[in-house]
Amino acid sequence: MATYAIGDIQGCFSALQCLLERCHFDPARDRLWFVGDLVNRGPQSLETLRFVRDLGDAAVTVLGNHDLYLLMVAAQAVPKRGRDDTLDPVLQAPDRDELLDWLRQQPLCHREGAYCVVHAGLLPAWSADQARALAREVETELAGAGWQHFLQTLWGDEPAAWQDRLAGTARHRVIVNAMTRMRFCSPEGEMEFRSKGELSDAPSGYLPWFDVPGRRSLDGETVLVTGHWSALGLYLRPDLLALDSGCLWGGALTALRLDDRQVFQVECGEGGCIAR
Repeated sequence: MATYAIGDIQGCFSALQCLLERCHFDPARDRLWFVGDLVNRGPQSLETLRFVRDLGDAAVTVLGNHDLYLLMVAAQAVPKRGRDDTLDPVLQAPDRDELLDWLRQQPLCHREGAYCVVHAGLLPAWSADQARALAREVETELAGAGWQHFLQTLWGDEPAAWQDRLAGTARHRVIVNAMTRMRFCSPEGEMEFRSKGELSDAPSGYLPWFDVPGRRSLDGETVLVTGHWSALGLYLRPDLLALDSGCLWGGALTALRLDDRQVFQVECGEGGCIAR
């Protein structure tokens, strides 16, 4: 039995199939951990959703910002942003409701053994166990009957920092924004959402979230498994496995076998995929 953590797919289903062949993935024996952003901008979001859902217990996926965006569009909480969206096949599918119901019941954060899987990152004030508890607050709302109303309140950049006394919409928004959108934050934990570039592009006064001094999830035991930051690329160190290697942008789709940290990649592009 092997467990593979896989970077952002964003509807690049053909690349995912190539990657799983490269890994010799067997759903009867192995497990897949997806770091979120299953959908959008790539050409096969519908096929990706159906495939991951049908894997059942062989797969775990956490929610990414594009997955939440799909749910928000479906709930009419936000309008579709523009021509780079590729969500219509999902929204028009005969099994649309079943797929959306499955998606909204997926976790925002997955904790197992030494690993904590989250799409973007954790604020410096949060331990991995605290993050899991906070994620559960959002997951309860998304899985409930009032999920559409909940999503009406979720969009926005403020507040940009965590405080324990936060409640309601403000509390949920910080949790979601940190776990699905964050790249840079200040030493005090204030998030900055405009910058999407490389580490050297950090705005003045901000750091990559994982380099903030005193980060509580840097405890010598926890390994964070993330995606979201394609400009960062594949970025591996003892406490962090960042797996978004930019498949959507012509880079690679990455799987990392957790058992021995072996990396598997396929190159992505219009011509198909090439095993590395």
